[in-house]
Amino acid sequence: MTYFNIININIKTKIFKIKFFYKEFKKNSKKVISMKNKLLLVIALLAIVSCKQEKKVDEETKEELADNDPVTVETAIGPLELVAPFTSESVTKQSKVIGWDEGKTPVAPDGFKVTKFAEELKHPRWTYIAPNNDIFVAEADTKNSADQITLLRDTNNDGKVDERHVFVEGLNQNFGMLVLNGFFYVANTDGLYRYPYKEGQNKLEGEGEKIVELSASGYNNHWTRNIITNDDGSKIYISVGSASNVGEQGMDTEERRANILEVNPDGSGEIIYGAGIRNPVGMDWNPVTGDLWTAVNERDDIGNDLVPDYVTSVRKEGWYGWPYSYYGQINDPRWEDDPHQDLVDKAIVPDVPVGSHTASLGLEFYTADQFPAKFKNGAFVGQHGSWNRAVFAGYKVIFIPFSNGKPQKPQDFLTGFIADEEAGEVYGRPVCVATAPDGSLLVNDDDSGIIWRVTAE
Repeated sequence: MTYFNIININIKTKIFKIKFFYKEFKKNSKKVISMKNKLLLVIALLAIVSCKQEKKVDEETKEELADNDPVTVETAIGPLELVAPFTSESVTKQSKVIGWDEGKTPVAPDGFKVTKFAEELKHPRWTYIAPNNDIFVAEADTKNSADQITLLRDTNNDGKVDERHVFVEGLNQNFGMLVLNGFFYVANTDGLYRYPYKEGQNKLEGEGEKIVELSASGYNNHWTRNIITNDDGSKIYISVGSASNVGEQGMDTEERRANILEVNPDGSGEIIYGAGIRNPVGMDWNPVTGDLWTAVNERDDIGNDLVPDYVTSVRKEGWYGWPYSYYGQINDPRWEDDPHQDLVDKAIVPDVPVGSHTASLGLEFYTADQFPAKFKNGAFVGQHGSWNRAVFAGYKVIFIPFSNGKPQKPQDFLTGFIADEEAGEVYGRPVCVATAPDGSLLVNDDDSGIIWRVTAE
């Protein structure tokens, strides 16, 4: 029996006992009738309390924890020193997107050029390149979502969009896309859908069939559902973020969440491929080893430098710690009263830390030939940028070199998104990274409505 099942049973038991108590009182006393509203309120409140779990640490405990020494863990790219929880205050610092001045672009390394590929999009969150080289863009957001997919084509290969179609509308916070076996798959926040599809069509027709039900409960910050298929098209992988920061919504809301799911193309045969992964978004296959990799947003509210987001290989049936621990066996102090030590003890250390609160979302292994040889088989990561840190982190695209399928230390690739740190102003926020048919790199800047194109000069 899983911990999800145990929690569900306990909750149902408590609610049953409360309802029984009220029923007996009502049957045996007229006074109870006059107390009806009060008792119903108590029932509701107790049910809510039983489903939610307070995940706060008092100030005295925070001070004690902050006095602890740093912990060093061994990652795939070397040792990582992690400060103790609460060594710095958890702060909220939201960025203000001011947009790009005419002629201004993000900054790439020497030998690269950055131009606009497409603009005036409605939060272009994700890009998918179909087998026929059609470019599909998911336009969606946490609030005021466009809920549509736009089809882009560069028919004359000049590096700019010259054909644009609204491919499908009326979706529900859509994100991942996939063409497979005569179907166009759309991952909405509430489920995986598929539509009949013919290569080259400009618009989807008919109603989509929901083949996998997905939960959209919780605080809705992790609404994205990405999808990817394996080489032979026999399986689809679905990334599903948690319903909370660290389980404070109640672990009953987390069933089948904070996971990567594996299903057959018809939605059957579901298994949890990787678990305990707080918010996996970008997914891609290591071109040398064949392993599945993902970019993950880690937890908030325990300091500026905790917990580092990461990019990691995903072992089948592997457990990565959330919400009970991070970076292997480091216990989250908010679960001190119920540590789930058996799960902590088997948690896997992720491969590549990429900075705390960076919101690392996009992930693309570069297998094309336009860029210099050192970029071959390495991974680009789009970092949307921090909100839970005193000094901005992320707001850039980084590159992780790989040697013989093994990761090396990340390095900056596309920068210049921060306009004024002190004022909290940014020009835009990069998300998705995708390799265009010509080998250039497309970078979705969703808050400014632009897709940037990076080419080697």
